Amino acid sequence: MRALTGRIQPYAWGSRAAIAAIQGRPVPSGTPEAELWLGAHPAAPSTVDDGRSLVDVIADDPVGTLGPARRFERLPFLLKLLAADQPLSLQVHPNSDQARAGFDAESAAGVPLTAPERNYKDPYHKPEMIVALTDFDALCGFAPPQRSAELLAGLAVPALEPVVSALRSDEAADGLRAAVAALLAVPVRTVEEAVRAASGRTGAAPGYRLMVELARRHPGDPGVLVAVLLNQVRLRPGQALYAPAGCLHAYLAGVGVELMAASDNVLRGGLTPKHVDVPELLRLLRYEPAPPPIADPVPVAGGLDSYPQLLPGVAEFALSVARVGGPHRRVELAADGPRVLFCVSGRVLADDGAAELSLGPGEAAFVAADRRTVQLSGYGEVFQATTA
Repeated sequence: MRALTGRIQPYAWGSRAAIAAIQGRPVPSGTPEAELWLGAHPAAPSTVDDGRSLVDVIADDPVGTLGPARRFERLPFLLKLLAADQPLSLQVHPNSDQARAGFDAESAAGVPLTAPERNYKDPYHKPEMIVALTDFDALCGFAPPQRSAELLAGLAVPALEPVVSALRSDEAADGLRAAVAALLAVPVRTVEEAVRAASGRTGAAPGYRLMVELARRHPGDPGVLVAVLLNQVRLRPGQALYAPAGCLHAYLAGVGVELMAASDNVLRGGLTPKHVDVPELLRLLRYEPAPPPIADPVPVAGGLDSYPQLLPGVAEFALSVARVGGPHRRVELAADGPRVLFCVSGRVLADDGAAELSLGPGEAAFVAADRRTVQLSGYGEVFQATTA
């Protein structure tokens, strides 16, 4: 077991308070702090207690560190602490076949990995889940098309009538496909007209308030209109939201622990100054209205809960949370793969039988696969990310 130091990503939508406060640093921070990465992704690998990259630690002993996860040829998951003060982009992630094909095609075309217009930074899929630490607002998956049609029709914007008609189609997938494509192509003046109409109706529906708020940050962006087609979600602390491949989603505000396959492949459709590739996003989207996949933790032992795997076929990650203290003075974590432990509150002593490590808020540890059990004592809350 080794102490693990993550890398903070200073994306503009990040908070100047949340991550710093959890880690006990001065607030506000000097720059926005959006994500704390804990893992071995080459874009921002964590370091262990002797200053080495976790990538190098794993390369020196892949059998001991990864165990059965060697089949992934890397640490297959990435754990993040995410703090959103502003909405993230409308985005979708590819499945495994799409990621491999896209990565190979862009590499063959000579697009540099660091090029801002590159869509596929690696050949891996990126299913993900996020567990709320605070109330957490998000958009995830398509809402019933008829409901979206009523919202857009209520704006009485003539240019949106074909979209309303498409959403009222008997074939939901075809209607959504046509509606998303049309909305992402509307001119700025149509977005502005729709937002003006919505601003006079903010008491009528949450969708109108959402439009006005998004337009305040991204004036004229057609993603403001596409957002109306999605499920609006508010997670309570402890609840998890899942985003499978092909699911259009955006995180809006809040702090959470995010776990994903170790990939940085993001296709964006709007609400961002970053690269947007509408044709590729439209190709990857799954046009299936469905309730957002939300889950509560499931008790598995005293002081230990796990989150159900709502992403079929995803073996790269699993998440559990230990709540140590009170009646559960000791909590045992067991796994046969590599693990990242992340403390979000309290002060917990972790013991893997070979080493002990004290973890406080915002501190993390890497546990190699050859250490099958970790005993936690003290008082606090610790997330465990490992393979499924």
